[in-house]
Amino acid sequence: MTEFRLEKDSMGELQVPAHALYAAQTQRAVENFPVSGLAMPPEFIKTVALIKKTAAIVNAELGELDAELAQAIIAAAEQVISGQHRDQFPVDVFQTGSGTSTNMNVNEVLAQLASGLAGKAVSANDHVNMGQSSNDVIPTAIHVSAALECQQALLPSLAHLAATISAKAASLDHVTKTGRTHLMDAMPVRMSQELGGWALQIRNASDRLQATLPRVYKLAQGGTAVGTGINADPRFAGQFAAVLSAATGLPFTPNESLFESLSCQDAIVELSGQLKVIAVSLMKIANDLRWMNSGPLAGLGEIELPALQPGSSIMPGKVNPVIPEATAMVAAQVIGNDATITIAGQSGSFQLNVMLPVIAYNILQSIELLSNVSRLLADKAIAGFTVRQDNLQQALARNPILVTALNPIIGYAKAAEVAKAAYKQGRPIIEVAAEMTELSVEELAKLLEPAGLTEGGIGG
Repeated sequence: MTEFRLEKDSMGELQVPAHALYAAQTQRAVENFPVSGLAMPPEFIKTVALIKKTAAIVNAELGELDAELAQAIIAAAEQVISGQHRDQFPVDVFQTGSGTSTNMNVNEVLAQLASGLAGKAVSANDHVNMGQSSNDVIPTAIHVSAALECQQALLPSLAHLAATISAKAASLDHVTKTGRTHLMDAMPVRMSQELGGWALQIRNASDRLQATLPRVYKLAQGGTAVGTGINADPRFAGQFAAVLSAATGLPFTPNESLFESLSCQDAIVELSGQLKVIAVSLMKIANDLRWMNSGPLAGLGEIELPALQPGSSIMPGKVNPVIPEATAMVAAQVIGNDATITIAGQSGSFQLNVMLPVIAYNILQSIELLSNVSRLLADKAIAGFTVRQDNLQQALARNPILVTALNPIIGYAKAAEVAKAAYKQGRPIIEVAAEMTELSVEELAKLLEPAGLTEGGIGG
């Protein structure tokens, strides 16, 4: 049976599990919000602990916090930042909209740990939360955790994916295939051209993230309750950002208006929009791979993706495009997360946004999913697929749309007649064009050579 101890806060006494590092306010949140069983992401909790560590350093430097207590809080925070005590942060995502419950959860855990380290009482509110409010800590934690995860995980993953696609494109520059528009046969393209489009999508994604991050680097910390900075040293915001920047290597600064930081989450809504664009790009690439891999007999059969696992519990030998499918599901989730963040972002009433925890959860999930699946798509799908040259050449040889290259020579109307005849007769376009125009087979072979047509320009 669980043993309990009595804890007390401003609302009175209540029982807390005896082993818990947290105290009354966390326990109230656990009892008040049995909603989803989803706790705040570990990276978010670590970031809140990083904020507490940074605040303790700054408050000690400003002479507001006793040096011994500050060192104890710093040491306690470092334990949480390193990943210890993960089970001590049980508060549900769907909690008070300011994230006060999570802020107090971290405050209480650090106060308990620091008290043991210092050998005397450390207060969750007066010491760990000194010069702070949930209203500036949680928005700051959203910005800092999102920025760190973008820089440390997502941007490197996108760079890896773009490099993998580019390398694959270079290796397939000699391969010409039938292009498709509206899912219908079109003029030929080289595979390097097709994959080059994917690579630029991903490089553009990185550029968009880099363009957005400067607004994410602007922090709420120092605004305290409503943006005025009540109960914080006027120097606190600037020194906090400087210490945090030195620790993370990212250029954090106080926002020009701390009122903007507390009352809205526009920078994160913008960042989420960029993540949605990445999701859309990945969905396009994943679906192209699925189509190209379709078959192997009754589909396009242009490529074969690496066989990773059996594809059916009933059909022996079936192998499915599992990585592109996983990628598409990630894209769908991220697009849904963006809708949630958009709605939450507009929920700022006067001086405070009151959907902060769900914003934090969704933005970090989107970054994590995109980071992980980008590497999977690169390493387990794109790097290892093989080309089915036989299928590609058979389709190219019978593609009447090649006649487009003859437009400048015989005119659109005549070219259309040739194409329709080739379709109807099921014959190669060169044979039909030789019969219906004054061009020789040799001339036509030169004009309609698929690889040459991928260079563009005007035939003849």
